[in-house]
Amino acid sequence: MVGIVLVSHSKQLAAGVRELAAQMVGDDVSLAVAAGIDDPVNPLGTDTMQVYQAIESVYSADGVVVLMDLGSALLSAEMALEFLSEEQREKIHLCEAPFVEGAIAATISAASGNSITQVIADAQGALTAKATQLGINEAINNQQAQDSNSHIAQIQITVTNKLGLHARPAAKFVTTAAKFQAQIEVRNITRNTNFVRADSINQVATLAVRQGHEIAIAATGVDTEAALVALQELVASNFGEDDSDLVPIGIDASENSVAGELIGIPASIGVAIAPIFQYRPITVRVEEYIVEDTATEWQRLQRAIQTATQDLQALQTTQLGDEAEIFSAHLLVLQDPALLDPVHQRIFLHHQNAEFAWKSTIDELAHNFYTLDDTYLQERANDITDVGQKVLRSLSGMTASTIELTQPSILVTTDLSPSDTAQLDTTKVLGICTTRGSATSHTAILARTLNIPAVVGAPATILHLTNGTLLAIDGASGKVWLEPDTNTITTLQAKRHAILQAQQQAQTTAHQPAITRDRKRITIVANISSVADAKTAIKNGAEGVGLLRTEFLYLNRTTAPTEEEQFTVYQAIAQVLERRPFIIRTLDIGGDKPLPYLRLQPESNPFLGKRGIRFCLENQDIFKTQLRAIVRASHGHQIKIMFPMIATVQEVQAAKAILLEVQTELRHANIPFDATMQIGIMVEIPSAVAIADQLATEVNFFSIGTNDLSQYVMAADRTNPDVAMLADALHPSVLRTIEQTVKAAHHAGIWVGLCGELAADPLATSILVGLGLDELSLNSPAIPTIKHTITELKRSESEAIAQTALNLNSAQDVKTLVTTTTNHQAEFHQNSLA
Repeated sequence: MVGIVLVSHSKQLAAGVRELAAQMVGDDVSLAVAAGIDDPVNPLGTDTMQVYQAIESVYSADGVVVLMDLGSALLSAEMALEFLSEEQREKIHLCEAPFVEGAIAATISAASGNSITQVIADAQGALTAKATQLGINEAINNQQAQDSNSHIAQIQITVTNKLGLHARPAAKFVTTAAKFQAQIEVRNITRNTNFVRADSINQVATLAVRQGHEIAIAATGVDTEAALVALQELVASNFGEDDSDLVPIGIDASENSVAGELIGIPASIGVAIAPIFQYRPITVRVEEYIVEDTATEWQRLQRAIQTATQDLQALQTTQLGDEAEIFSAHLLVLQDPALLDPVHQRIFLHHQNAEFAWKSTIDELAHNFYTLDDTYLQERANDITDVGQKVLRSLSGMTASTIELTQPSILVTTDLSPSDTAQLDTTKVLGICTTRGSATSHTAILARTLNIPAVVGAPATILHLTNGTLLAIDGASGKVWLEPDTNTITTLQAKRHAILQAQQQAQTTAHQPAITRDRKRITIVANISSVADAKTAIKNGAEGVGLLRTEFLYLNRTTAPTEEEQFTVYQAIAQVLERRPFIIRTLDIGGDKPLPYLRLQPESNPFLGKRGIRFCLENQDIFKTQLRAIVRASHGHQIKIMFPMIATVQEVQAAKAILLEVQTELRHANIPFDATMQIGIMVEIPSAVAIADQLATEVNFFSIGTNDLSQYVMAADRTNPDVAMLADALHPSVLRTIEQTVKAAHHAGIWVGLCGELAADPLATSILVGLGLDELSLNSPAIPTIKHTITELKRSESEAIAQTALNLNSAQDVKTLVTTTTNHQAEFHQNSLA
């Protein structure tokens, strides 16, 4: 191992630098000091013999690096060399690096087992990190790191220690990485940096990783998995630092009535109390290179796709019932020409390797979903990525990922893929808590199907916890408790027992109508996106379909769906419903939802741009094709049509005029249809609420879309984690828009439904009943619970709760009101029965 000698005029300075460097690596490096002179009056100076003796004490065949502070230190070091043999002198290197920074960099490099050349280079580059952070040198040469982008595995982890990757943690990170043969690189995701070498203290320091930053660690080589596990454990352990005085990131204790209580998004009802298991999925990263034998490369890809196909077919046989149809959609992705054609072109025309061609196309496809404003459709990007990773693992020779727990636990992770979720051992995974995702994700849907309590969108604090930490989650409220106390555990256990009883009772009455105790009936229908969804909805007790999202017919294609294609799907769903009501929402797409076969102009703010009915009115050929398919399918069925994103009366009138034109053409062609088909609109824009009385004279029904309405009312993007909590549909301001809309509809003699995620929230049911909603349209798994909840309500009591809620100050106040009032009413009802 390379030895280090520190030559300084000041004994105290040298001792301090030696202590600082030693703290980075412990006693793993031979480090000697030659500093000061033996003169009590003037102790500052250097002594040649001290330098010689220091070199002798750390000398090795690997060499010695000598660092000097200033002036005569260099002269003393040069003179000390004269006392060494010629063979020894060849291995001694006087380094011009800065004394303090150079000493630390050289010590860490030597501890990593680097050569004398690398140790000197690291010492000489020691000021790079400081210069970068001060903005002195922003043109750091990361070319080497960027060129070595051939990773086959990657993990992402949040740095939680108090000061981030400061000197000591950075040193431990570098020395740990250096122990492995794998080529390891790291980047700061939060700061969006490039990858740098993980075995270079200077390059790691330039990442400026702070507490709460997310980093990506990527590796390739024979011991890749062992390296990533070691580094993950190092980061998860806070680099061995004591952060007992640390205030968890992202938590404001004043916002929580109980210390250690966090708020996420409810995803799957149920309570879980168990130690946590941190899951860090390894994703495949690829490099680009040129291939000459393109035919062989295409065959490689085809074999990988076949392997992924077999994996997905196996998942279809799992005990998921109709929800296994999720993987039928995944299989269709693998057969989609919109995916395969661009990959084929990249391989055969651009000679790209299969991994890069595949991943590039998958990323583009997923991006098309990520940019949508519809949360449900955004979540489909996760499906695309999941399928893409399956093929990449096969191409890279990696085995399929599985999650193996040694004890019953709550699974904590950034996000779960549908494939991972489907394979969970429900005897070991008692709950799921993620920092990403939504209640409409396939992961959430599968969790509900598997009856695993789940909270998504939780604060990143949960990723900082060590395995084994006791956690409690409530999938109904979205609350998470870190190390809950005895009282909290007792309360949650009682709630878990009550939930299990209620679920069992709800299943037995799922196919009965939802009627309150004072005989008010609320129609319960489903939100769907496929024929399979329709079957599941009926199985769960849906009385029809309140929203068919037709966008799925238009995405991931190279051409728009034909009239016949659409007609076939609409008719197939109608046949499943057997004369039950069936609302079809026309295409809700625009500048934020790019379609490859349309030349949509990019918009600076697509959420407020040309989307929904605005797009359809300007693209009447597409609009009329869809209307013809819907109208034709209405024959013999109870189909209703609904226009999205209505903001003005003129838009409704224009849409109705085109619909009338289509009906006239079909009538002249002797094509049968339901001439009494009802027409409705989505109320999801504040302007529609403001003129609801005028809009009500134009249509047969309203359907309130609280997902969009809440974010437009609160001016908060629900997909932005920094402001998503504002877009809570239980906020009194949103509830007032619902009340205003319902009153306008009923005054005009039309019925009104609600089809946002709020409809599936049992906490909101009493308020929605109290506000006078006639129909609730929700995701299928929640139907039995919502129906059962309604049967336990009294309309008059619900109206009182709703009126009180309208005058509260926050969504949290509303939730507290509902929880408290409902509990009191339930107790009163039980006592009266007794």
